[in-house]
This record gives sequence, C-alpha cells and structure tokens, in this order.
Amino acid sequence: MVGCMAVMAREGWTDEQLDKAFGRIDGDLRELRVEMRKGFEQIDKRFGEMDKRFDQIDKRFEQVDKRFEQVDKRFEQVDKRFEAFDFRFDAVQRNMFIGLVTINATLIGGLLALHP
Repeated sequence: MVGCMAVMAREGWTDEQLDKAFGRIDGDLRELRVEMRKGFEQIDKRFGEMDKRFDQIDKRFEQVDKRFEQVDKRFEQVDKRFEAFDFRFDAVQRNMFIGLVTINATLIGGLLALHP
C-alpha cells in the first residue's frame, strides 16, 4: 500500500530563503520602530506645548489670586467702616420698634376709649 501512494514533493526552506524572509520581517520591524519614534516625538512636542499653556494658565491664576487679595483687603476696609454704622443701625431699628409699639398702643387705646 505504501508503494502505491503518490509522493508529494516537499518544498524545503533553504537558508537563503529563511534569511530573505527574516530580513524582510526585520526591515518591517525597523520601519515600524522609526514610525513609532516619530509618533512619540510628536506626542512629546504636544505635551511640551501643553506644559507651556498650563504655565501660562498658572500665571493667570496667580494674577487672579492677587486681585482677589486686593478685593479682600477692600472688603476688610469697608467692613471696618460699617462697624460703627452697625451700632447706629441697631439703634435706629430699636427706635423704630419702640415707635411702632407706641403708635399701636395709642391707636388701640383710642379705639377702646371711643367704644362704649
């Protein structure tokens, strides 16, 4: 039975064929590495630009913080000016309350006096 079977020719890989195949693969890998390096260099440049922008933003926030410090100082000055006003305002409120109570008591007393 073995004698009846057709024998297929077997292709053999020679050292030259293997070297060519691996050479192609090696070349492709080298090209990919070069492309990847270029891509990473572009990414690094973009991150560098972003860092510069963040530095600018940080400087702007520092300026805003300084402005808020100035605003806080102004509010402190205004608050000091109105401390005396608060005492006067309390006195005005107290006098108005006493006046309203007096007027209401007078009106109620007058109405009760008129009623038989």
